[in-house]
Amino acid sequence: MTRPSLRNLVPTSLIVFGALACTVAGAQSSVAAPAATLATLPASPADSPSNAYSIAAAAAVPSPVLWSSSSPAATPDSSGSPDAGMPDEPTPQTGGDGGGKQTKRILGIIPNFRAVSANTKLPPMSVKDKFVQASEDSLDYSAIFLPAAVAGYSMARNATPEFGHGGVGYGRYLWHSAVDQTSENYFVEFIGPALTHQDPRYYTLGSGGFLKRTRYALSRVVVTRNDAGREVFNSSEVFGAGASAGLSNLYYPSAERTVSNTVDQWGLNVGIDAATFVFKEFWPDINHYLFHDSQ
Repeated sequence: MTRPSLRNLVPTSLIVFGALACTVAGAQSSVAAPAATLATLPASPADSPSNAYSIAAAAAVPSPVLWSSSSPAATPDSSGSPDAGMPDEPTPQTGGDGGGKQTKRILGIIPNFRAVSANTKLPPMSVKDKFVQASEDSLDYSAIFLPAAVAGYSMARNATPEFGHGGVGYGRYLWHSAVDQTSENYFVEFIGPALTHQDPRYYTLGSGGFLKRTRYALSRVVVTRNDAGREVFNSSEVFGAGASAGLSNLYYPSAERTVSNTVDQWGLNVGIDAATFVFKEFWPDINHYLFHDSQ
């Protein structure tokens, strides 16, 4: 997360995420269509009232396979229950269409430790848990990829002329981007939640239409859960991102230390997190339909 030159990344990211989600929605519609077609087929002759008696009579005759003397089901238990020995009912399966099931990493690389699968209830996080989560997001081996991309983009746009060009210039952009990301992670995921008793995790909605889920994901930058499970204003995100933007004035060139730049950086931090939440929301669907849950 760097200076205002990155503000175009947020709408671009949302467009990409929206395109992926629409692809997934199309796949869901194509799966649902055959079921709707089957529902309109005429009933078979066996379903007519005239055959009701014969079907009932056939059902009353024990199957020679299921009820043979060698079958364990033929031996009643000591309780004398009529259901003794009968097969168990099928266990309900969830997540057949993605089900909002999150993975620890996106595409096997990008950290996704904050995301919680849909319809999952978890105990509140301790202060230590919040610190560990912020550290995982900041110090994971893959945490360098985003700052590396941001540094390249910023240098290409000459976002901070004082950094220069070439290998030395890129190195300056890189370490500033890395510190920006680490600072915000700790403010938003550890310091803020520890002080306000808020839950920094992203709880996946996992159901509903594209617009409903997108609105929900975007709203998570201002709405979160506290440690008691109630929805509250997400002060950890809003003020944590602002604190990170203010802290950046300590290590950026003096020409960049203006109120305007700080406010822009603050909004950029929140905007990138909002775009990230949208991607987290639809990642289970993308993983299911495009990668068959292999990621």
